[in-house]
Amino acid sequence: MTGRTKTAVKNKLKDLRGELDAGIQSSPTYTMALCVEDWLSQGLAGRSADTVANYRYAAEHAVAKLGAVKLRELTARHVQAALAELSGSLSTRSLRLVHQVIERAIRHAQAADLVGRNVASLVSAPEGRGGRPSRSLTLDQAGVLLDAAEGSALNAYVVLSLLAGLRTEELRSLLWTDVDLDAGTVAVYRSVRASGDTKTPRSRRVLKLPVKAVEALREHRSQQAAARLKAGPLWQDHGLVFASAVGTPLDAHNVRRSFRAITKAAGLGQEWTPRELRHTFVSLLSANDVNLEDIARLVGHSGTSVTERVYRHEIRPSLTQGAEIMDHLFQ
Repeated sequence: MTGRTKTAVKNKLKDLRGELDAGIQSSPTYTMALCVEDWLSQGLAGRSADTVANYRYAAEHAVAKLGAVKLRELTARHVQAALAELSGSLSTRSLRLVHQVIERAIRHAQAADLVGRNVASLVSAPEGRGGRPSRSLTLDQAGVLLDAAEGSALNAYVVLSLLAGLRTEELRSLLWTDVDLDAGTVAVYRSVRASGDTKTPRSRRVLKLPVKAVEALREHRSQQAAARLKAGPLWQDHGLVFASAVGTPLDAHNVRRSFRAITKAAGLGQEWTPRELRHTFVSLLSANDVNLEDIARLVGHSGTSVTERVYRHEIRPSLTQGAEIMDHLFQ
């Protein structure tokens, strides 16, 4: 045991004795890089592919700053300094995810008796750099986008998101058994979240669809039937409305890439994201005299505060009902 002073050596011996008494078996070669990788490989069972991908992204930042530090030597000051350094390049949400990765990785090591305490739980993630706020398309832009989406594999996806306000996580898990084309309705009962459930209980809802959305779904069903015949024995039937060329669930990254190709073709650039179609849905209803409570129910919010604070983007100054409004706007 070494240290700069006798006191430092005594303190280390005291800590080591305390760990042994507590059954802790810390290793002098076990680094934070190994700690994080152990958690990533052993502690994410049952999580969705998207969640795992997000954690791995955040883990790269955590390891870049703390990977070489021995777990037994890690201090709260190490963690705080690493987060502070990352605050200039990461958003607040990403920074909190990095902190979460560090904290959960150490907790996983605690369960294996590799460390006594979780120093990451002693600090909080600072504010990160400001991210780009979500935007809403204008009515004219929305019309151009719908025209550009026609004929693409993502057309019905875009139409349902824009004209019915469904979340992307709801669309990617939507089943044909949830859709009644004769009645013109869609039942939102699930999402791609790890639990399989919707974001909130209020998110479980049955919506009347605009005529344009029903037509898009009919066309999409025909296209999917053709894709199924083409795939033959390679087709994996999950009953999904929106699936890959072989019937498997869509990946969020592929959806974003395909969506950006549509916005580019529409002359809107490539900075738009699929979730901003939902923002546009709220904004268009708000601009056409639909009250906030009704909008919140349509998009599955538990109250009006999120609808007003986050989703509604004013297209005209005054607050000027779902499928009927959309049928009128996009007839």
